[in-house]
Amino acid sequence: MSSDVSNRSKAPSQRFQARRSAIISSAIDELNRKGVRGMTLGDVASRLNLVPTGVIYYFRNKEELAAACFLCAIERYRSFIAAGADQEPGSDRVRAFVHAFFDLKGEVALGRRDDLAKFNDVRALNNSEVNDAYTAMFRAARQLVAFPKGAPAPRLHENARTHLLLSEMFWIVAWIRHVDVEDYPRAADRLASILSEGFMPPGAAWPDLHSLELATPQSDTLDPAEQFLRAATQLINEEGYHGASVERISARLNVSKGAFYHHNTTKDELVLACFKRAFDIMWRAIRQAEAAGGSGLQMLASVAAALVRYQLEGAAPLLRTSAFTTVPEALQPALMAEFDRVSYRFASMICDGMADGSIRPLEVNIGAQMLTTMINAAAELHYWAPGVTPQTAVDHYVRPFFQGLFATPAQ
Repeated sequence: MSSDVSNRSKAPSQRFQARRSAIISSAIDELNRKGVRGMTLGDVASRLNLVPTGVIYYFRNKEELAAACFLCAIERYRSFIAAGADQEPGSDRVRAFVHAFFDLKGEVALGRRDDLAKFNDVRALNNSEVNDAYTAMFRAARQLVAFPKGAPAPRLHENARTHLLLSEMFWIVAWIRHVDVEDYPRAADRLASILSEGFMPPGAAWPDLHSLELATPQSDTLDPAEQFLRAATQLINEEGYHGASVERISARLNVSKGAFYHHNTTKDELVLACFKRAFDIMWRAIRQAEAAGGSGLQMLASVAAALVRYQLEGAAPLLRTSAFTTVPEALQPALMAEFDRVSYRFASMICDGMADGSIRPLEVNIGAQMLTTMINAAAELHYWAPGVTPQTAVDHYVRPFFQGLFATPAQ
């Protein structure tokens, strides 16, 4: 008799956990498509044939639900990190970490596991529990870039390299669509190799970098169009497409909505202009580096260094590629085509470097995507590597990308 009562008392808890997990799974899909600001409890509920109050029974509001999604993703990443930490320090740790991620993504692609929430606009949530968990995950990930022997790298170098490693992992979702599930292990090997060994042949010297001019006018001389571009870019980088509302963009410039519409037809038109501006700056760097000439490595490293410095100067950062995932689906094909054009050019420059011997043989398509990721992730480098400056970012961040995560820190 007591056993029957015990079993009945456990059943509601099991049902509760099952429904809660189903809601989180549904919310992850919405969160990945629309971001924190764009996700609604109604959309999550409709995926499960529920009314919104059916979700509120488990989560008081969408912020609490989004936090649960991010905490699940952080827990998964902690398991990937643990897989790497079980290995000897050095490239084996990075390889195990990367393979654990791809193993999970393979299960997701085959419908056997739920996907991971993307961290694109986690800052828009501003949840202390999530922030603390993410910081703890970052600290745990530092052991993956620990040197295999000898003295540890200075903390600033470790932090910059950890940010680089995690950023590369987060952006895999943007290019994994080009890879067959059967080839995930191969892609994991290629990615881990580039992370550990970089682009440069063993023993090669760091090249002299070209000085590229990417500066834009100072803020006191900006016309209204540039002011709106900068404000929108900053807000989209911070809070995603949906977080950068017309009201919030206008408020950042201390102007009315009427002023916004005087200079911009629609928000989407402004967002497209922000993307175009970012692409134009990237192409400007590429053209200048190619005009200066030199080896493939010298040109690529010059582009990367100039764009990373530009990001860290802060006045007019590039629109982060992570913003792409939450823009309306109707806008995405044209933007993806432009991303692919930039990536194609980076791949071509990598091929040039392989031909002249300045770049070691590597998977050029993955390398090109990783280069774009590294440049864009520099916009958040100051959060995770306090003290890094536009002048020191090359040594702390750009060189480890090209030389490998375990290269001796530049003095």
